[in-house]
Amino acid sequence: MKKIFVVIIALSVKQVALSQVADSTKKTSAPVTITGSVDAYYRYNFNNPKDYPYNSATSFTHSSNSFELGMASLRADHSFGKVSATVDLGFGKRAEEFSYNDANTRLAIKQLLVTYAPSSSIKFTLGTWGTHIGYEVVDAYLNRNYSMSYMFTNGPFSHTGLKADISLGGKSAFMVGIANPTDYRTAPAMPKSVIAQFSTASKDDKLKTYFNFVGGKQNDYRKMIQGDIVATYAVSGKFGLGFNGTLQTVKLDIDSTGKFSSFNWAGAALYANLDPINWFGLTLRVEYISDRDEYLGLKTVLAPTLSANFKVDNLTIIPEFRLDNAGNAVFYKNSNGNTKSSGSFILAATYHF
Repeated sequence: MKKIFVVIIALSVKQVALSQVADSTKKTSAPVTITGSVDAYYRYNFNNPKDYPYNSATSFTHSSNSFELGMASLRADHSFGKVSATVDLGFGKRAEEFSYNDANTRLAIKQLLVTYAPSSSIKFTLGTWGTHIGYEVVDAYLNRNYSMSYMFTNGPFSHTGLKADISLGGKSAFMVGIANPTDYRTAPAMPKSVIAQFSTASKDDKLKTYFNFVGGKQNDYRKMIQGDIVATYAVSGKFGLGFNGTLQTVKLDIDSTGKFSSFNWAGAALYANLDPINWFGLTLRVEYISDRDEYLGLKTVLAPTLSANFKVDNLTIIPEFRLDNAGNAVFYKNSNGNTKSSGSFILAATYHF
């Protein structure tokens, strides 16, 4: 009887050990990561315009002498082995303008994608994601200036399609993909665009550069190609520079005869970022737009913007002064007609978690 009891104990211990080994070989799913942000602002335009868009020729700040809600964002990320998924939702006017090609977008899908990485050197992404073009992004807390640049406003916002990110070794990588026409989440029977990016960095990561491309036929009457470069340089731990340059060519079949007319516009912006102490920073953005074909209706624009960043934990308060000087009289002054210049003050707040 005693021997039988010993055998039973031995078998039980063995079974527990085998179970533990089996459990240790099972794949464990990482927890879902939830992040988000909110932003709001007050804007006053010194020309005192009376009508929309209140002398705002760039995205998301179309108001004057008004407190406005920007966007509330909620993002969920999950990964399991070589597969991951992201859902990124936006609520509010900023989200609605970002997803302008969709209906009823006060609640908007900013990003919705699935990725598969068969190895450490390549990753495939299917879905919709924010564009790789440009220096600025839609989420306000990720930008040091609150108002947006002309290049952001007139470039792509998002892409929906399939792309591959390929590591080239060292600090270099390449992305290539095929997508719906710019900013279209659904595009049945419509042509597709090619997107691409080459990125590289110095050994110490102080200098980073991104060479970006998007191009293709948007519909039967419009073709678009855009080349773009973004560079950042960390001069020191407290001072950094950013640069964005872009050239867009648009071909339009204006009278539906099959003959396309070509229009070009180009832009460049320099960003100077100073952080003398951990709770305070300054950013000066100086942007120039050349629109000699007047595709944007501007002719030229010189727009300096100075923003301060006061930080309290995850809260950032942004007072900002901005001047816009255009080659054409595209701004309003009171009710007395058009003018070439406009000045604005913004007080914004962003919070992220």
